[in-house]
Amino acid sequence: MTAGGQGLDGVGFDGVERRGLMFVLSSPSGAGKTTLSRMLIAETAGLQMSVSATTRPMRPGEVDGKDYHFVDPKRFDAMAANGELLEWANVFDNRYGTPRAPVEASLAAGRDVLFDIDWQGTQQLRSRSPNDVVSVFILPPSVAALEQRLHTRAQDSEQVIRGRMKKAGDEMSHFDAYDYIVVNDNIGIAFEAVKAILRAEQLKRERQVGLSGFVRGLQSQLQK
Repeated sequence: MTAGGQGLDGVGFDGVERRGLMFVLSSPSGAGKTTLSRMLIAETAGLQMSVSATTRPMRPGEVDGKDYHFVDPKRFDAMAANGELLEWANVFDNRYGTPRAPVEASLAAGRDVLFDIDWQGTQQLRSRSPNDVVSVFILPPSVAALEQRLHTRAQDSEQVIRGRMKKAGDEMSHFDAYDYIVVNDNIGIAFEAVKAILRAEQLKRERQVGLSGFVRGLQSQLQK
């Protein structure tokens, strides 16, 4: 356990048991949510990444079960129909969804789960678990910066990049559905902002389910 962090048993550094939260990072492609997610996972004890199911093909270097659960459309449809997904959406002609069971187990154990999903998925999560979701939307500092980052990644063709730029306007129009907005002009500063949001939300009274017992213990000690 690290200072200001949380152990894997769901007990914060101050010894108070709490319920985990679903921490959502969304942004247009290229605005930085994936980089920020990786930094947050690396530096936050007890935080785990939600692994989505997807119908899209596996990219070079990806690992099934680590980056995504790669499934065919028939299996994905069955998961959605059977209530096995907390949320799902169509993105660029592929389907993405969040398996329900591992997320609910983590929250009950007091572990936080990080989501890299779009606004549609965020709204579905919030409709199912409004008290467990904290959402952050990452904005680029400019359209030019966004386009440059997409080209720098060298992952997509010019046609795909044009499609992502076109979709970015629609995605940004939903900024007001999020709890927090961070403009990623500098990745280090943006990371500190996101990290501060997570820590503040962890300390909310209603999430600290062991707080009443903790306070009663303090009071009993004072009465001795």
